[in-house]
Amino acid sequence: MAARQAVLGMEHASFFYGSSRVFEDVSFLLDDARTALVGENGSGKSTLLKCLAGTLELNGGQIVRSRGLRVGCVPQDVPAELAPRPVRDVLHDALDRIGRGDDWWQIDVLAEEIGIEPGTLDKAFGALSGGWQRLMLIAGAARLGEPDILVLDEPTNHLDLGNINTLERWLTVDFAVPMLIVSHDREFLDRVTERTLFLRADGMHAFKTRFSVAREELLRRDATAASRAKLEEKEIKRLEQAAARYKVWAVKNPDLNKRKAAVETRIARIEKDRTPTYAARERRLEVADGDIDAKVALRLAGLGVRTPDGRDLLAIDRLTLAAGDRIALLGANGAGKSTLLSTIAAAFDPEREHYDSLSPVRFNPACRLVYFDQAMRDLPVDVAILDYITEAEGVNEKDAVRQLAGAGFAFARVRAPIALLSHGERARLVFLKMKLLRPNFYLLDEPTNHLDIEGQEDLEEQLEKSEVSCLFVSHDRFFTRSVATRFLEIRKRRLVEVDDPDEFFDAQV
Repeated sequence: MAARQAVLGMEHASFFYGSSRVFEDVSFLLDDARTALVGENGSGKSTLLKCLAGTLELNGGQIVRSRGLRVGCVPQDVPAELAPRPVRDVLHDALDRIGRGDDWWQIDVLAEEIGIEPGTLDKAFGALSGGWQRLMLIAGAARLGEPDILVLDEPTNHLDLGNINTLERWLTVDFAVPMLIVSHDREFLDRVTERTLFLRADGMHAFKTRFSVAREELLRRDATAASRAKLEEKEIKRLEQAAARYKVWAVKNPDLNKRKAAVETRIARIEKDRTPTYAARERRLEVADGDIDAKVALRLAGLGVRTPDGRDLLAIDRLTLAAGDRIALLGANGAGKSTLLSTIAAAFDPEREHYDSLSPVRFNPACRLVYFDQAMRDLPVDVAILDYITEAEGVNEKDAVRQLAGAGFAFARVRAPIALLSHGERARLVFLKMKLLRPNFYLLDEPTNHLDIEGQEDLEEQLEKSEVSCLFVSHDRFFTRSVATRFLEIRKRRLVEVDDPDEFFDAQV
């Protein structure tokens, strides 16, 4: 059980990469609650966590922590060097960190508690699914590492719904420890966290309530501040006009200079105490709104979906996607959802106007398809941001700079390599490139994995109001409910249409 007196936070903290500000004058103090840390892509959340963990040093301010505080940290990305090591050895690292390297028996106890077969502990860590790799690191940090505070960076990334439900149970029931959790999964935050911190350019904003309630309150504060600032601006203009009149009249009546000075004093006082307002960066995430001049966008008939090594995953006798359909593909981890998307994507050939009528994958000849791969494997990270966008047909450098500015990429950064972008910024860049290709059919594999909440809402809005067709896989329950017009579930290697996704969501344990 975590110590009640555990203290961790920041006072007037600032961090810069060279001359570029990441965050500045940030202050907060964690308590014994499960706390969410929310912010836009690129706002500095992961950097802030690294500063708390001691792997980066602040440029200003200080870290506040109680003496002997033990912090358990699980990063956003699973370290590649863990892949060849046995699972048991990876978990043992947590015991080593607290000086209990001889207590190997605790690993077997943990495996039994969380329902892991003993044989799994002797497998290579890389043989586990990406989701279970993350769960193992979280379990090791939270239980074996005996932390006073647990810090998790995007813990739901790459988890299927069953693993998300498992993680929610661990964090709310099994692991009784204060936490700081960075996540863009709105439903997960509402289910797990009790307190919310918003990291923005104007500092840190703390609320002692769950995310959705806290965000409504933050938006109300912003609106109230904007209204007050507007009234202050109006009053300043009125007083400036009065001062100008007194200046003219004082030519004939010097006594009016006193009134002019008094008005100017009032203006200075209002200016000094003006209400600060917050304006979010202009960052549009847009999808193209092209349509297909026919009722059917895609037909599948007699399609077998197989793994690269030939193992059968799914058989589709017949499926029709109407133009404008937005279909959510549901199914347990390993059922073949992502493989189905990649199979369809591989069958698309933009150089061909027509497709064999006997082919198991038949596109409308007017289809312009784009595919978002959750791992963004095809993103050329060594290429400059600007060069990546100008690859789109008909986009010159001037157009690309304008498009990038609208998506939130500052001019000073556009010639930098993509590798310097955060995962969320890379996702925004891919969506911008896809939009410039003018698609009317989207295949989306976990499109919200790295997008911040504002980006998710932009994507939801754009898909809902456009006429594009879309087949997507997402473990984001909120996104799935908001966007989909149809739901297809993989059951026993067959596709079954269901009315809504909630029964499937609830069954994932």
